[in-house]
Amino acid sequence: MSVSRVLLACWVALAALSVCTVLLGNAGGTMLLSITILLVAVVKAWLIADGFMEMRHAPRLWRSLMLSWAVALAVVVGVTLVSLQ
Repeated sequence: MSVSRVLLACWVALAALSVCTVLLGNAGGTMLLSITILLVAVVKAWLIADGFMEMRHAPRLWRSLMLSWAVALAVVVGVTLVSLQ
């Protein structure tokens, strides 16, 4: 797939996930919805890292560090949300 098609696919996916996040945010305030929104945010971070930053061509260590940062941040926020309830 050409670079422009990859970027276009990433852009469309990010737009769809952003709409999904807004719809989920308006659906209510349950813990399950909060965790789902966090998972959508991790997927968006993965799309940005692999698609726009082209980390899919980077060494495995750099790619793993970049993607694990989003997962670690989501885990910290999730644990904080659970501990507040």
